[in-house]
Order: sequence, then C-alpha cells, then structure tokens
Amino acid sequence: MNKIAVIYKSHYGTAKQYAEWIAEATNAELFEASTIKPPQLMEFDTIIYGGGLYAGGILGAKLVAKNPCKSLVVFTVGLADPAVTDFSDIMAKQFPPEILAKLRVFHLRGAVDYSKLSFIHKALMSIVKKRAEKTPIEKRSDEDKTLLETYGGKPDFMNRETILPLVEYIRTQG
Repeated sequence: MNKIAVIYKSHYGTAKQYAEWIAEATNAELFEASTIKPPQLMEFDTIIYGGGLYAGGILGAKLVAKNPCKSLVVFTVGLADPAVTDFSDIMAKQFPPEILAKLRVFHLRGAVDYSKLSFIHKALMSIVKKRAEKTPIEKRSDEDKTLLETYGGKPDFMNRETILPLVEYIRTQG
C-alpha cells in the first residue's frame, strides 16, 4: 500500500479545502506545511503538495522543491482558469528542471473574498485590476475579463469534482 501525505499551505482557505478533499479521497495523511519537517518527506511513498498561487509562485512550495521526495505531485490553487492559462513560467521558477521533468501538476480554481484580503494582497490585486483596465477591451484575456467582472466581490470557482483527475492519477500509481 502506497503511503501518501497531502501537504498544503493556504492563506485564505481554498488550498486547505482542496487538500482536505484530496486527503479524504486518497486515504492520505494531511499536514499543513509548517507542521512537517523536510526529513519526514521521505517517510511517504507519495507527497501531494498544494498551495495557492501568489505573485508568480506557489505558496510554501520550497518545502518540496528543495527537499527530496520519493514521488511528488503538485496542485496549485488560483483564480485563473486552468483551461486557458499557461502556468509553465510559474512552474519553471518554482522547481528545478530535474524535478519539473518528472513532476505531475494539477491546477485548480479557487475563491477570493476581497474583504478578507491582507493589505498587501489588496494592493497587489488593485495593481492587477488597473493593468487589466488599461488593456484595450479587444485585447483583454479571459482572465482579465473575469477579474474585472468579479473584482471586489466574493467569486468562488471551487469545485470538488476538479480533484478527480488528481485522485485517479494517485490511484493508478499505487
């Protein structure tokens, strides 16, 4: 039997919620990233790491990017639609080529409640919004349009069914 750990880092709870769903579906142990030490990673046959996407990086991913794991699967959580968003630059910045070459990644959509954002995150989102507003309407990406439509509200794109490809992948590995 494959010993699995789901490890997550979450600012506002969406990565945590996905991690809980994934742990339940895969019969894995669940850990918040700050509660696990790097040597513990090798105690598991498979590590599933998840974190929110912030400023071009995956929250807390240094834990698995810089420490050995027998087998690593990563999920990201962000507002961008994975069907139309290219995350390759983020992944290349986050993981060395030797890890990236064998890494299986799943991108999931999260949620945001603008009223609960930290001052810094509010400021960053304001900058992103202003950039989207300055983009000519005909050149706005789907991501820009969604941001402008939902800015200031509580958009929620979370969907438990979107973990199914990840869960199926884990089942085929065991």
